Amino acid sequence: MSEIIRIIDQFEREHDGDPWHGSPLSAILDAVTAADAALRPLPGSHSIWELVLHMTSWKKEVRRRLSGGAAALPEDGEWPDVGDPTEKCWAAAKSRLDDAHRQLMTDIRATPESRLYEPTNDPRDLQTGAGVTFYQLLHGLVQHDVYHSGQIALLAKR
Repeated sequence: MSEIIRIIDQFEREHDGDPWHGSPLSAILDAVTAADAALRPLPGSHSIWELVLHMTSWKKEVRRRLSGGAAALPEDGEWPDVGDPTEKCWAAAKSRLDDAHRQLMTDIRATPESRLYEPTNDPRDLQTGAGVTFYQLLHGLVQHDVYHSGQIALLAKR
């Protein structure tokens, strides 16, 4: 199995597959209403909805970097505004997350295996070990997604 296939497997398991850590994100979100997604049950915490928008933004940012874009904050912002917390808007937010996931998987599948170990267009200093390869970028995003999926799972249980 190639490393590209392994990375895709990790993303797919976390998003809507059979992850070792519990339910996939899509299954967790299926049971969440717009009202529940907009709640902020812990002071200073993000809502489920905000976390979904944040994850979507970072998936899109990683796609941009895969195409050679310089490292930056997501174009949509790191924490986009929820807007009108209606069921229709919540369904659209979940759909955008699914779309961003599918588009990222398509881009990763098209990435040559040899590119994984090349540095991204990131201004950090590679000599100090602070640079990021595409391998590290993609694994970092899997870790990011699992972390926020766990937060969402806890917030959904309230």
